[in-house]
Amino acid sequence: MKIAVVTSLNKRLFDEYGHNFYDTYNWKGFDLYTYTEDADWIAPKGATINLFDQVPECKEFVERTPPDKKREVRYDPDSGRRMAEFRLDAVRFCYKVYGYTNLILNNRGYDGVIYTDADCVFYKPIDARWAKKQLHRDDCMMTYLGRIGKWSECGFLYFNCKHPKTVEWAQRLHDVYTTDEIFDLQEWHDSYVVDQVRIEFEKEHGVKNHNIGWTSKNPNHLRFQRKAASHVQAWSVLGEIYDHCKGARKGDMKSPENIHI
Repeated sequence: MKIAVVTSLNKRLFDEYGHNFYDTYNWKGFDLYTYTEDADWIAPKGATINLFDQVPECKEFVERTPPDKKREVRYDPDSGRRMAEFRLDAVRFCYKVYGYTNLILNNRGYDGVIYTDADCVFYKPIDARWAKKQLHRDDCMMTYLGRIGKWSECGFLYFNCKHPKTVEWAQRLHDVYTTDEIFDLQEWHDSYVVDQVRIEFEKEHGVKNHNIGWTSKNPNHLRFQRKAASHVQAWSVLGEIYDHCKGARKGDMKSPENIHI
């Protein structure tokens, strides 16, 4: 299998935490691509792609979306509480979406594409055989980290580029941002948006997808449900190979929830 790995960040985030990604990256035989909006910055490993040059729609989306748009007042339909600002921050999370959809839409002969956030530390090397066993399913369009009662964790995604609907799905997700349809949704962060488009394809096209996150079929579901909901990657099979040090975990570059390290 020929597989590409995609991430997205800029020079400021590289200096803050992203350098740990490249210092520890040890996956074998995958082509690594970094999408960045910084014209003068080059990632230390793999190929660097200037996002605004390659995907001008991303730059247009960023420039036309008011900075205070994320502070719009909305309330959670379940709890009744005001939504946290990140749940309405369409711009902050748009760069990675435009990046990995661009690679899928301009596929260079890859069988699969992995997207992972850049706030990661890598431990166990993997290769295409591992990906085929743990991630790839011939009859599934994508592999994702689902969470019961909450949006998926989209800091990691795998796309089966041989599936007949993958390119169409990537174009649809791209268009949700480019046409501003995103602002018709309840929430605007990428995890919510990706879920909506995934579910749309499951319902309207009968697409199957592979959930490696938290499901009721997991034998430890009841025991670990609360912890898994907050950081499902750490409890999944992915926790054995790398650590997604999201949020406050960036300080220590380690997730206390990760049972594998």
